[in-house]
Amino acid sequence: MSKTNLTRRGVLKSGAVAGAGVALPTIFTASSAAAYTNEPTGGSVTLGFNVPQTGPYADEGADELRAYELAVEHLNGGGDGGMLNTFSSKALQGNGILGKKVEFVTGDTQTKSDAARASAKSMIEKDGAVMITGGSSSGVAVAVQALCQEAGVIFMAGLTHSNDTTGKDKRANGFRHFFNSYMSGAALAPILANNYGKDRKAYHLTADYNWGYTTEEAVRTSTEAMGWETVAAVKTPLTQTDFSSYIAPVLQSGADVLVLNHYGGNMVNSLTNAVQFGLREKQINGHNFEIIVPLFSRLMARGAGENIKGIFGSANWHWSLQDEGSKAFVKSFGTKYGFPPSQAAHTCYVQTLLYADACERAGTFNPCGVVEALEDFEFDGLGNGKTLYRGSDHQCFKDVLVVKGKENPTSEFDLLEIVEVTPRGQVEYDASIFGGELGSCNAGA
Repeated sequence: MSKTNLTRRGVLKSGAVAGAGVALPTIFTASSAAAYTNEPTGGSVTLGFNVPQTGPYADEGADELRAYELAVEHLNGGGDGGMLNTFSSKALQGNGILGKKVEFVTGDTQTKSDAARASAKSMIEKDGAVMITGGSSSGVAVAVQALCQEAGVIFMAGLTHSNDTTGKDKRANGFRHFFNSYMSGAALAPILANNYGKDRKAYHLTADYNWGYTTEEAVRTSTEAMGWETVAAVKTPLTQTDFSSYIAPVLQSGADVLVLNHYGGNMVNSLTNAVQFGLREKQINGHNFEIIVPLFSRLMARGAGENIKGIFGSANWHWSLQDEGSKAFVKSFGTKYGFPPSQAAHTCYVQTLLYADACERAGTFNPCGVVEALEDFEFDGLGNGKTLYRGSDHQCFKDVLVVKGKENPTSEFDLLEIVEVTPRGQVEYDASIFGGELGSCNAGA
């Protein structure tokens, strides 16, 4: 493969609120049987990478952007090809997408729905992006997915864990590779029962937005089903940095488990405060007090430092996996950036390849062709074992990891150990349980 330079056409940072409607820059060509939004007519195609470059999830956003740039490099024939070499589909040849060089523009979601919609809208209307991807917040993902549905472009979700994204708020133009809250609960419950018993009292601190709500619900449902009692569930603002006032009441509640339904910087801060209050040294109800983090990442573990040791959580992917796809991605990413990728980086890289592959297999950038190519598409070689993009809700199903903080890490990156690879069949569910209507694909014309 020949080395091809990446193209960055500018970083878009806008806090403006997107308008209710999207002006559709649909390009009509005589050769098109059916025109669609931002149909590429030259020698290149533009993708929009919309990530949190500021705010509480900025660490995840930075790693997502690294992964997107690596994916573009590989699609254009640069580097060692990474997961193009292990992907079960062989449609991608390293010559761009459908022979067009891949270019990209970026935006800052700020982990705010309005800012994310505004930057996505600008990338679609001003830059001609034919696909939008990214984000590290379910609130952002739901908002941008709805905008992309209205605009007639594909949305390949980044890091979004709420059930809502492919549940009540699912859209035909949207797809999610990342796992969800339900899967975390289903994977975690047996491990928690085996390690902590079935007569526990849990106290939840929950980020006050839809990801927090569905994660709390999933963990409550799965733990209560095995005998745990939920003694309290308290909402915390996404902007909170000091959680001391929320930790103090836990000590008076009779709870012997604290569940932190927090992510990113929120989790780092709340866990740090919990440890400072001495929770991990307490004995309550004859049990050692335990803390659980339902959704883990290496970046969070690094931020929490020593406090993370021995704490259970779930993860979509981890760089220590030994399948060929994971090893290829870790090698490519590590060679380019000098450290292993996060799960956010993994899912964003994979989503870019999956979109490009769907275009190749469909023979078009028309979003309706892409939708048809992705629905019920089963693949392997991209980590997590055999994976299905379910047609009924556009949710990926694959193996889920249960992890815990390592007691004796060997490096600043070796912070989590995989304690269980939960088989895909154990976390599957009926698409109807979370409601919503997928609707029809929108090509924008």
